[in-house]
This record gives sequence, C-alpha cells and structure tokens, in this order.
Amino acid sequence: MLAAFLLPATAAEASGPLRTHAQARSKFIGAALATSPLSNETAYRNIAATEFNQITAENAMKWDATEPNPGQFNFSGADAIVNFANQNNQQVHGHTLVWHSQTPGWVQSLGASAMRTAMQNHISQVVGRYASNAAVVSWDVVNEVFEDNGNMRTSFWYNTLGQSYIADAFRAARAADPDARLCINDYNVEGINAKSTAMYNLVSSLRQQGVPVDCVGFQGHLAIQFGFPNDLQQNLQRFAALGVQVRITELDVRMQMPRDSTKDATQATYYRNVVNACLAVSACAGVTIWGFTDKYSWVPDTFPGQGAALIYNESYQQKPSYTAVHDALAGGTTTDPTPPTTPGTPSSSNVTSNSATLTWTASTDSGGSGLAGYNVYREQGTTDTQLGQSTTNSITLTGLTPSTQYQVYVRARDGAGNLSGNSALATFTTTAGPGGGGGCTAVGTVQTQWNNGYVVQPVTVTNGGTSAITGWTVTFTLPAGHTLSGSWNAAVTISGQTVTARNAGHNGNLAPSASTSFGYQVSRPNGNTQTVSGYTCA
Repeated sequence: MLAAFLLPATAAEASGPLRTHAQARSKFIGAALATSPLSNETAYRNIAATEFNQITAENAMKWDATEPNPGQFNFSGADAIVNFANQNNQQVHGHTLVWHSQTPGWVQSLGASAMRTAMQNHISQVVGRYASNAAVVSWDVVNEVFEDNGNMRTSFWYNTLGQSYIADAFRAARAADPDARLCINDYNVEGINAKSTAMYNLVSSLRQQGVPVDCVGFQGHLAIQFGFPNDLQQNLQRFAALGVQVRITELDVRMQMPRDSTKDATQATYYRNVVNACLAVSACAGVTIWGFTDKYSWVPDTFPGQGAALIYNESYQQKPSYTAVHDALAGGTTTDPTPPTTPGTPSSSNVTSNSATLTWTASTDSGGSGLAGYNVYREQGTTDTQLGQSTTNSITLTGLTPSTQYQVYVRARDGAGNLSGNSALATFTTTAGPGGGGGCTAVGTVQTQWNNGYVVQPVTVTNGGTSAITGWTVTFTLPAGHTLSGSWNAAVTISGQTVTARNAGHNGNLAPSASTSFGYQVSRPNGNTQTVSGYTCA
C-alpha cells in the first residue's frame, strides 16, 4: 500500500503554500490543469487555487480544442482556465499555438499558401481573444520543432512550409498581442546536447533576424532511471545569455512502478534540483509542473509500466517531491548545514585504455535537503580535477589517457550543496592504447559570436593514424579574461586558462580517417574580440 511509506506532514509543509514561497523569490510555481477535474472535483480545484500562482491549460488551448473545424472556434475550455486564473490571482501561460500533434487533419492537408494563412489566422484569433486579459501573459508559440539528434522535425509544418513557419508564427503572435511573452518550447533540451544546441542556434539566429522570440521553455519530462541532467543550470544560463527568459514548462519525474520509498527519495531530489537550478538563474521565470496529482497524469498511458510522476498521489496526499519543491522555494538550500556521510572506498572495474567503471557504498543524508549525487575527483596534489558526476553510487569515466595511473576519490553532495568528506583513494591504471602511425588532429570553427561571447562549433577531431583509436584528448587555451560557460559532446576540465576536452562515452572510437566533433561556449569581456586559436589533440 502506498500509505505505508508516505511521509507525514511536517512543519515545513505547514509554513505556507508553494506559491507564497515562489512569489517571495520573484518566481512562479505553476501547474498544468485539466478542465474536467477543475469543474468537478473540489480537492483538485482547491489545491490548484491554493498552491500555484501560474497555470497552463493542459489541452484546452491546443488547436484541436480551439479550432476543430476551419474558422469555427470553441473557447469554452480555454475560457474556464483563464476565468479560474482571474479568480485566484494567477498568471496563465498559453499552450500551444503551433504543434505537429493535436492539430486537426484539415490543417495538415492544406497546401502551402492555405496552411500559412490558416496558421496566421488561428494565432490571430486565439492570442487576440486574450490580448486584453491581464492574466494571460505568455504563449508557447511553436512547440517541439527538433528531433533528438538536433535536426528539424519533419512535421507537416516543416514539410509544407519549411523552417520559415517558425518565424511567421512568432510574428503573427506579436501582432495579435504586443505585450505577451512569446516562447519556443521543447523536450530533451534540459542538458547541453545536440538538441539543445540546435535550439540555442535557432533562437540566436531568429533573434538576430528580429523575430520576437522572448523566451525558451525546457519541458522537463524526466525519469529517475535515466539520470539527472546535471548541466541544467549551465544550460539555462547559456540561453539566458542570448537575452531571453527561460522557464521549466512541463516538469514531471516518472519512475518504474511500483513506487517505493527509495524511488520517492530519488524523485524528490530531481524535483529539488530542477527548482534550485531555476532559482540560481535570474532569467528563469519559474517552474510549471505538468499536472500535480498522479490521479490525472499523461505518463502511464504514454510510458507503460511507469508513473507516479507528480507531487501529489492519486488521493491528493503530498509526496516527498512536494516537500522537496516546497523547501527549495522556501530557501531550504540555505538551512541544511549537515553534509552527507562519506562514501565508501570506490572499486574499479572494466578498465580500458580510456575508460573505467567505479562503484562505491552509498552515502546517507540527514540534513533535510536530501542526497543529490556524487562528484568524482582525480587526486593530483594541489589541484584535484573533477572527472565526473553521478546521481547513483557508480559511474563510468570516459576520456581517460592510455597507460596512465589514476588515483580517484568520491564526495557526496546534498540538495543544499553541502559536500561530504573525501572517500578513501582508489588506484587503477588504464591499459595501453592501440598503436599506429599519425595521430589525431583538432580544428575549431567559430560558429557565432557577439559582444561578450562566442560559440565554437564544431571542433572537428579526426583520426589521422592508420589504426583505430578508442579515445582522444583535445587541449586549448582561453585568452585572458575569457571563461568557459558551456560545452557539449565532450568531458571538459579546466585548469587556469587551459581547457582539456576528452571524448564522451559515445564519440571516442574513431576508425582511421574518421571524425567526430564537440562544441563549447565562451564568455569574454565586452569589447574583446579574441577567440580561441590552436588545438592540440592526443
């Protein structure tokens, strides 16, 4: 029974609803709402009104709900959401105007000219209806335009209109409401990866063209079995540097069923980490949870065998994840002075020329902020190097140097940022790398730059030898005053102005003449026009 491991109510939970603490931090905490339980269930309605200062219509503002037939609009569900927000002093985020899903077939079958006209008219009517309503402050203008590999999604929009539909949609939305904040929204862009970098490049390009992209939405559909995107805060910050607002738009954290207390604790850590990442970035407006009760969640139908993704259970009882969100918003990250216990001595296995797996006995945390994960370091005397992070008590390190002895230790971290003591050292030696003439080369291309920063992508790494390689290390020097603000597709360490980029787990193996690439972003002083030049590859 679930009740066997639900946490009891605490003083922290009783100190005020989520919205009170979010507002005190100048953030919103929101929920996606469904119209049926909002109309029919008192408990649902009361929690929605009491806990959240922002709401999103889960389905009632999508195209199939608002314009099921050409020119025939139905705003009953959308109006119900907006009226509820006005009654409860909440802001509304409109979701969503242009999407490949939940769009009627009549739209999908149109030719290019008619489709563009239908899109512009739909945006004009839907956004225009609420342009004078103070509660409706922002919109997801376009939704999910990329594949996970960073290519444009070949939706009916793209296939018929090309990429120009995105800019056209934003311009139509701005014409319909000059004051609304206009967002682009996608999933699997929480960490720095090919998809989020494609989003970054698109937003940068659109803004340079004068297209009114005001904000970027990071959906946040996470799962405890896949690990937490530990570069979330860093990723939010690199988008903020473009001059846009950022926000978490559709947060949920699913698990393999059945629930248990260990899974609940991990889920709570994920929720806490997301909220803390947003709190740490001034341009992050807030966090919207995609629903709030497991009774009404899209997850079980979409991911068979998974569920329990939200902060209330099916009986409207608060889960540990609620407490995690609450305490993060209430400043829980500054009231836990107790670090986790020291991890056990790591043991090494599966050691190759460029990788090794470490496992250790897990730490515990009694300070209240929860165990957030582990940092793994290489012991190097005065300057130890962080080799990686993990949310579990094991990690596979990649990008190591062949025929090299490593002494490593582990430190646990909690949700408040406290670090444990160092574990005992573990020592292992990587095996010899393959032979062969030649070596690897690295060439970097500045993709884009602005007054106080630039993006280098790709840095192309090529195996110039006659034998396959299983790992590479690229070294380069940042000009004085420059700082690395993001990287992707490589494991990066920094010592002074020297940056060492080692292959990630998926791009270390290169046949002769084969290439791969990684990228990075740099911040620099205003007016400084220098960029990195010169790369060493080994």
